[in-house]
Amino acid sequence: MTYFNLKAKAFIILLTAALFGSGAYAQAQTGGVVGAQTYAENFFKAYKEDTRKAVFELFKTNPRIDSGKLEDIVKTIDKERKNIGDYHGKELITQKKASGSLVLYSYLVKHDVQPVRFTFMFYKPKNDWIIYRFYFDGNVDSELQDSAKL
Repeated sequence: MTYFNLKAKAFIILLTAALFGSGAYAQAQTGGVVGAQTYAENFFKAYKEDTRKAVFELFKTNPRIDSGKLEDIVKTIDKERKNIGDYHGKELITQKKASGSLVLYSYLVKHDVQPVRFTFMFYKPKNDWIIYRFYFDGNVDSELQDSAKL
C-alpha cells in the first residue's frame, strides 16, 4: 500500500512539474514577442506628438545606428506628415514571426489625407529585442490595388 502511495505522489509531482514547466515555456515564447511589440506601441504613443522623440526612443534599443541617419529619417517623415495631415491612429496590417528571435510588424498609419505604412523588424540576438529594420512608405494604396489585379 505504501508503494502505491509513493508512486501516486511521484506521478502527481511529475505531472505538476510538467504543467508548470510548459506554462513557463509558453510565457517565455509569447512574452518575448510581446516585448518587441511594446517598442512599436511606444513608438506610436510618442509619434502622436513628436516624430523625433518617437524615432530616437525606438532606436535607443540599437546603439549601432548612426544618429545622423536618425535625423534623416525624422526629416523624411516630418516632410511627409506636413502633406498628409494629422495623425489619427494605427492598425496592425500584419505580424510575421521568422523565429523566436526575428519578428516583423507592419502598421497602417492613419492621417487626414492618406494612410502610410510603418514596418518594424525586431531582432533578439541575446536577451533583449533591438530594432533591426524600420521602413516608412506611402504606397499602401497602390500595393492593395495591384493585389486586386488578375
